[in-house]
Amino acid sequence: MIELHLDIATADGAMNTFIVHPEEGGPHPVVLFYMDAPGKREELHDMARRLASVGYYVVLPNLYYRRTREFELKVRTPEGMAPMFELMNSLSNAMVVRDSEAMLRHVDAQPAADARRVGAVGYCMSGPFVFAAAAALPDRLRSIAALHPANMVTEADDSPHRLTARIRCETYVGCAGTDKWAPPATVATLEQAMRDGGMRYRLEWYPGAEHGFVFPRREGIYQRESAERHWERLFALFDRTLRAD
Repeated sequence: MIELHLDIATADGAMNTFIVHPEEGGPHPVVLFYMDAPGKREELHDMARRLASVGYYVVLPNLYYRRTREFELKVRTPEGMAPMFELMNSLSNAMVVRDSEAMLRHVDAQPAADARRVGAVGYCMSGPFVFAAAAALPDRLRSIAALHPANMVTEADDSPHRLTARIRCETYVGCAGTDKWAPPATVATLEQAMRDGGMRYRLEWYPGAEHGFVFPRREGIYQRESAERHWERLFALFDRTLRAD
């Protein structure tokens, strides 16, 4: 495997990014990996490696680069989480769309990347970001996935549920059975908007799982059976959409 730590130039600065892809057999379809709120960290690098190991060029940026090059949540107390929420709330869909455009410019220039075939996955706070990217860049993204996504139905004009008519790619949404960031009523509103928008989607519940269930180092939250199901769904989605002509 080839691993790179590099800066991608964006409209707002230098976005430090982890890239991983197979050594041979390229060019490889691209997966843009949008982080969750606790930050770009080794746990996510390992998840990116797992995606790359089955044949993808994976791009995992630090979305907090405008404020800091390094952040990782260490303590899950109100005081410990306050800086994370400040960073999370500093982002907007428009910012991340600009970042997405920068990632695409990067992969367009890489011989190891097949930039004609691009998918995206977002966790937690990045559920809205993959929806926004798909709505803004419909000719570039072939598929998106949002896992235990947060803030999918808000009053904002660019709330994910208001973007559904502009999203043309296949979409997967995986919802935790217990999730204060996406309770059943919110998910029902989102799904109705996806249906009304004519999206090609699958929305799936993970009963018994809590928000963050995919992360192996999330002590007390990680649920292996559900996490492995999410990998099965991701691999199938990207195989369908990124490998077919």
